[in-house]
Amino acid sequence: MGGEAEFEAGIKLAALFHQFIGVPVSEANAELLEKAMESCVKLQPYVIEVEVRIDRGRLKRAISSFGYTSLTPEMLYARVCVDVKGKKATAILEWSEEAKYPMMKLI
Repeated sequence: MGGEAEFEAGIKLAALFHQFIGVPVSEANAELLEKAMESCVKLQPYVIEVEVRIDRGRLKRAISSFGYTSLTPEMLYARVCVDVKGKKATAILEWSEEAKYPMMKLI
């Protein structure tokens, strides 16, 4: 623990979170947004796998009368796997209902 791969995994998730929270999202573009987020993370060094999911139930409940809402931490799940000099690390970002906070952890 505490190695370069673990650090890189955390940096990727933090960048994803801070770059995309607040963007407009609707049921019509949620899948497109997930793919765009994955594509952006894949551009970064050491990334070998990325998965991003937007919770459709939370999204649907948050949509305004205008047909969209802003992406919130509660809606976001992300997993990233990195390989730094042969050392791999996988980390996730997900909402913790207990903490009422988006949490990152190595898995």
